[in-house]
Amino acid sequence: MNMAIQVKVPSLGESITSGVIAAWHVKDGDTVSNGQHLYDLETDKITSEGLAEADGVIQLKAQEGDEVEIGAVIAEIEPGTGSQKQSSDEGSGDRDDDKEDTEAAGPQPEASGEERRKDDGASKGSEGKKEAATRKSAAKAVSPAVRRIADETGIDPATVDGTGKGGRVTKADMLKAQKGRDESGESGGTESVDRQEKAGKDDGDAAESAEREEATAEKEAGSAKSESPGADRKKSVPDAQTEQRVTRRKMSPLRKRVAEHLVSAQRTAAILTTFNEVDMTAVIALRKRHQESFQERHGIKLGFMSFFVKATVHALQQVPALNARVEGDEIVEHHFYDIGVAVSSPRGLLVPVVRNCDRISFAEIEQELTNFGQKAKEGKIGIDDLQGGVFTISNGGIFGSLLSTPILNQPQSGILGMHTIKERPVVVDGAVVARPMMYLAVSYDHRIVDGREAVTFLVKIKEAIEDPARLMLGL
Repeated sequence: MNMAIQVKVPSLGESITSGVIAAWHVKDGDTVSNGQHLYDLETDKITSEGLAEADGVIQLKAQEGDEVEIGAVIAEIEPGTGSQKQSSDEGSGDRDDDKEDTEAAGPQPEASGEERRKDDGASKGSEGKKEAATRKSAAKAVSPAVRRIADETGIDPATVDGTGKGGRVTKADMLKAQKGRDESGESGGTESVDRQEKAGKDDGDAAESAEREEATAEKEAGSAKSESPGADRKKSVPDAQTEQRVTRRKMSPLRKRVAEHLVSAQRTAAILTTFNEVDMTAVIALRKRHQESFQERHGIKLGFMSFFVKATVHALQQVPALNARVEGDEIVEHHFYDIGVAVSSPRGLLVPVVRNCDRISFAEIEQELTNFGQKAKEGKIGIDDLQGGVFTISNGGIFGSLLSTPILNQPQSGILGMHTIKERPVVVDGAVVARPMMYLAVSYDHRIVDGREAVTFLVKIKEAIEDPARLMLGL
């Protein structure tokens, strides 16, 4: 007899002790194959995919939304693929036996009209319950992206026609549903309307709705002894309005961890921010002049971020106080340049680290950033990608931010904030001209970085961007 194979939550790094099952991609009793994607596990740092380690029939031991410890058993796989078929054949055999028993007993008395109506109602109610269960199951097995859109829009995935494998609802399906709702002018209360429409289309659902209404009526009748009917109506109206106007959902592990991290930084570090502005004319001209040949040679575009990464390394070499951290009552100085670059993902803000930025080329930096961007979209950034940075760069300009004060990514002592490029009038050689300008901000830990050092650091970045040759010459 084959032993069931346990599906356990794998170890994802020393700092991760638990996670939340974001989505199951299989149902209880499904036949799975070795290497099949079973579930998504969401932690405070990354989302990882759980894969089957054998062929067989899976039995789920945990539900979506459950927080599970590393090493916990969340499912079991019974080796072999014949369990479902056997169960089906046995059920068929039982039905054949019943048929033979009925035939042997001879003609059965015909049911009365009232009995037939009861049987039809029970049958329809049973079918309605099965269909509702099917819709509920389909709504459960959704990806994190679909779940996020559902939370933001109020659209129930169970009401959306899925075009994915096995009828699964995809992100594109949800966006299409949202667009259709917006174009038709629908607003809050979509979920309530959907429930009414489904009840109208399905007799079984109607039967269940009637049962619920009857139970509610009995409850209200009991309450009427102590309260007037008018008071009941007054109380029910605000509740219905509240359901339509407010959505409550549990904070994801990543969002919760980011919140704790940022609050800790504000509470424990002496954060101060200094500002400057940089003329982007030289970098824009350089990119325009060499973009085509750069792309032909390296297969990737030359962006602004690689210039700022190199400028940051240049400034850290000139002002090493920002390449250090506080650890207890000691100052730990770094002699390497692993720069974190904040990227947006469906799950929130992540800061993967580009290693050895002082020794790799512009093309290698751009390639690393492109890889991180793709991995962030797919939810595949790993724990190793996020650890060990000495300084962080955040580019709010891609979202249109003109100016901001970035918060430290502890235990680092500095973070550079980039912003959107705007043409503004500036004075050059006594004349007012329009130039593409960007505001820069550096937040720093004033416990180990003095104001003079922070200002000098930002000036070094400004000089390197306005005269990129400095990066090549080490000036």
